[in-house]
Amino acid sequence: MAVSPESLIPRPDEPLPTGTAKTRSVQAMFDVIAPRYDLVNRIMTFRMDVGWRRRTVGSLGLRPGSIVLDLACGTGDLARELQERRLVPLGADLSYGMLAAAPQPFDRVQCDGSALPVATGSLDGVTCGFALRNFTDLQGTVDELARSLRPGGRLAIVEVAEPPNPVLRAGHSVYFGKVVPVIGGLLSNASAYRYLPRSVAYLPEWPELRAVLERAGFRDATRTLLSGGIAQLVTATRAPAEAR
Repeated sequence: MAVSPESLIPRPDEPLPTGTAKTRSVQAMFDVIAPRYDLVNRIMTFRMDVGWRRRTVGSLGLRPGSIVLDLACGTGDLARELQERRLVPLGADLSYGMLAAAPQPFDRVQCDGSALPVATGSLDGVTCGFALRNFTDLQGTVDELARSLRPGGRLAIVEVAEPPNPVLRAGHSVYFGKVVPVIGGLLSNASAYRYLPRSVAYLPEWPELRAVLERAGFRDATRTLLSGGIAQLVTATRAPAEAR
């Protein structure tokens, strides 16, 4: 008997999945919410996500014509921003539903981030939006990004964060944990948007994430808080082989 994607999304009373169970849950969840993913993002972030993505692409500092992989590309928001900057986007995502929901065509492939179908050193840059917490093997995925980037290639990751200000942090916790699931439930799938705030528990703290990047062969890793700390931008440069 076929298993429905909704049944693979963890309930609030279930522990967060790990290993292959997490991979199946993440894939199923994004397949389910793909049709209205962009709409919910715009509403729940008050369109701030548009500016965050624009800043992410700008932080690469790459010349026109550079080839950039957008990992966890979803429906292509960052890919469109890359095209507007005259960069060449390649998309990769675990969810076929997200890839199929892209409103504009761009080169993309369904795959796991820890096994990218690209040649070693073939990329000038990598972007990744709001997906760090969804990778089952974070170190393996970052290692694969380092393999795929040329020496000097750039990495830019935008992700959710917790504001350092305690008042903002408390308000953000209520909004993200209580209001966002309601918005998601009204416009898309309630189970998925109850799971998304819980998935923040997968995110490593900055010192741990910086260590993951450095072990993979990245240098000059920096973290910038955006919009009072509700989002973060992480950038790094692929070190030459002799520097690792």
